[in-house]
Amino acid sequence: MFSTEQLLIDARWAGYVTIAFAVITLLGWLLKWGIRFRLVGITGFMTVLTGGLFALSLGLYIRPTIPDAVRFACVFDMGGTNVVIAVPPTVTETQLQATLKQAALDLYSPGRLSQGTDKLTIRARTILHPEPGVSKLVYLGQVQRSLLSRQDNELAIEIDPTKLAELPQPTA
Repeated sequence: MFSTEQLLIDARWAGYVTIAFAVITLLGWLLKWGIRFRLVGITGFMTVLTGGLFALSLGLYIRPTIPDAVRFACVFDMGGTNVVIAVPPTVTETQLQATLKQAALDLYSPGRLSQGTDKLTIRARTILHPEPGVSKLVYLGQVQRSLLSRQDNELAIEIDPTKLAELPQPTA
């Protein structure tokens, strides 16, 4: 897979070639070469290619992974300030905390609709089945992060210990 650094280097070299073709095209127009119209096409193509490589270098962002985080599913996300994720009912407190941190990293987007607040709230829930045919939603905790900066070091993580105690305990 291409890395961001490699695509940026490729975009730089494509930019140099584009500038060279632009100079040759300008020279072709001044000297009235017969190939000047083809040079315009080549220069235009190189401009599009350079722009595409540069855009790809901006778009590839590899999110860090938080150790001990479990897989989660996003069950509610309208692109606003509230998101709900589902975690397995076997999650522990340390795993839940790591998963909330991971979700805060993964679900951040500068394009979210702020709707009057600068915080993104991500709530974690699971489904318990206390008896056959009955499902119970249990909200275990939440994390709040800033919508203004990607590097938010002050995550507000709240875990409800009473709800966490309702989860089935793993058998040893």
